[in-house]
Amino acid sequence: MRIVSLLPAATDIVAELGLIERLVGRTHECDWPPAAVTDVPVVTGAEFTPDDLTSSEISDAVGGSAHSGSSLYTLDTEALAGLRPDVVLTQDLCDVCAVSYEKVSRAVRVLDADTRVLSLEPRTLDDVLDCLVTVGDLLGVRERAERRRAELRARLDQVRGAVARRDRPRVVAIEWLDPLWPAGHWVPEQITFAGGAPLLAMPGEHTKPMTWEAVRAARPDVVLVLPCGFAPERTLRERELLTALPGWADLPAVRAGRVWVLDGPAYFNRPGPRVVRGAEVLAHVLHGERAGEEVTAAEARPFEDDADR
Repeated sequence: MRIVSLLPAATDIVAELGLIERLVGRTHECDWPPAAVTDVPVVTGAEFTPDDLTSSEISDAVGGSAHSGSSLYTLDTEALAGLRPDVVLTQDLCDVCAVSYEKVSRAVRVLDADTRVLSLEPRTLDDVLDCLVTVGDLLGVRERAERRRAELRARLDQVRGAVARRDRPRVVAIEWLDPLWPAGHWVPEQITFAGGAPLLAMPGEHTKPMTWEAVRAARPDVVLVLPCGFAPERTLRERELLTALPGWADLPAVRAGRVWVLDGPAYFNRPGPRVVRGAEVLAHVLHGERAGEEVTAAEARPFEDDADR
């Protein structure tokens, strides 16, 4: 079976199921596991290079604060046709962050082949883990997928158990810097599993921009900075978007030195199996507890780390 993944999280799922060798096409942002996907043909591109723009400029380019404008992605339909996929994995959750389902469906309709298109639309942690079984069933490895789902759920339970007796700090998670945007969908659940009390977004919620005054009024004990698509180094380049805000230094989280930059694309932005590792990372960030492998500086680092200046 020949698989094309048009969603980085779907590529993560294919890898989790041990089927990466069947992947014949991917997006330009599919980067996990690195050694396995490097040589897989790329069938998407970007309208612009995000690293060349500020957060505000990126937001304006994709439709402003409504977050409902054009996708960042373009699809090479000729390259897709040449790969002759049996299955195309895509999504219908966010037209900005990946090739839209409508665009993929139009491209597949013109293929001279019996290609299946599977759209993944998870909004909660359970949805994310259930996607493993949905994809596994389509790819003929349902039992393997059910085992992996059970193992990942067991890891989440271990995180919850590790922090069960701890006080719950109040947590704001920021998914975009300009405009400010709270992290919704599965992120509030990741925070809850890791022993925190999420603020300004509900589990499963597709959020909208928030005001700085809402953040100040929430008085978070911890602030998590995990912009969508930004590695920590990219996030830190725009640190002053937060530090220059009125009253930033007065936030309880800032006074206590509890502002963290996290690897959003790896563990929080994408609805793939690595969200479980995200909860493990948060157990360390919120409580200093180790759940799973030791947390590295590449996964989580203090926002005011002088080494990054």
